[in-house]
Amino acid sequence: MRELIIDLDAVAANLATMRARVGKALVLGVVKANAYGHGMIQVARKLEAAGVDYLGVADIDEALELREASIDLPILAWLHDPQQNFVRAVDAGIELGVANIAQVEAIAKAAEHLGRVARIHLKIDTGLGRNGASEQQWPQLLQTVHGLVAEGFVQVVGIFSHLSCTTEADDLAQIVRFDKAVEQARAAGVEFELRHLTASDGSIKYPQAHYEMVRIGVALYGLSPFEENSAADFNLRPAMTATAKVSLVKRVEAGEGVSYGYLHRTVSQSTLALIAVGYAEGLPRAASGKAKVSIKGKTYDVNSRVAMDQFVLDVGNDSVKAGDLVTIFGDPASGVPSADDLAAACGTINYEIVTRMGGRFKRSYLGEEV
Repeated sequence: MRELIIDLDAVAANLATMRARVGKALVLGVVKANAYGHGMIQVARKLEAAGVDYLGVADIDEALELREASIDLPILAWLHDPQQNFVRAVDAGIELGVANIAQVEAIAKAAEHLGRVARIHLKIDTGLGRNGASEQQWPQLLQTVHGLVAEGFVQVVGIFSHLSCTTEADDLAQIVRFDKAVEQARAAGVEFELRHLTASDGSIKYPQAHYEMVRIGVALYGLSPFEENSAADFNLRPAMTATAKVSLVKRVEAGEGVSYGYLHRTVSQSTLALIAVGYAEGLPRAASGKAKVSIKGKTYDVNSRVAMDQFVLDVGNDSVKAGDLVTIFGDPASGVPSADDLAAACGTINYEIVTRMGGRFKRSYLGEEV
């Protein structure tokens, strides 16, 4: 009744497109948050088969889930509980982002316990104001890390940060701050292999900041990181199509109110079509009265209130029947609304639309690696 169709071949093609754009830089494929709603294990297996160099997740639980699925690629996790026990992560060979002294000391303790060397990436906050050491904290972090490296507990694999993508001037200032932090690390005797700063947006806009590795997230899923550009502008192909079946149709008279709050009343005798998708599946309530969906090549306004389990379309006198396929969003090249269209209708971004899709949707995969 409800289906998310995930085209994994599109994910692989998008990887190839972005790899061609970033040249010799390694590519870390970001699969956090269930691969932006696309299915972390299935996407990771496809990326591994397609030759991605790294995988990136937010937290250790996600990384361990990948290891339990026999994913052997290098995996970086960077967002940690303040009381995180790093033993399982170090034992599984997960590479760990480090934002402060407490984290690196806990990681070193776990490595010492296991008799292993933990592989870490040091994060410097260059202006996003989120995770990472501040410029004031950075020298002390470098000094602590240098000592732990000498003791044989940790190895610094990389230094990284994240752009705010506010304005070009802000981004360029962050690149300068990142380069300064890297030089401070070198001056402190901290050896490392990789610098990585740009995500999908920065990897497209700032080739001078590709360094040794880039992190590609939303572009892998065929979505533009810029609201002013479409995916097609960058030769990216959307990987997710959200569909459902018409559950029920009925004829009603003119003047009938439709769903909660009567956002819509029929203007003449009309057919109402019930679609069993609501905000429990991730369709934003904000889509009420604003979004559009497609049935048999025709676009219809979602002119009723989106409820927890359903919404209703007024399809007039069109020949719509129970069982007809409704495309909520997909590849606009096929003539259907896109995730960008739904995002614009809801006052949000395409990242949120695809990531929140779930609930009772069933996922099916095209091009799945087995």
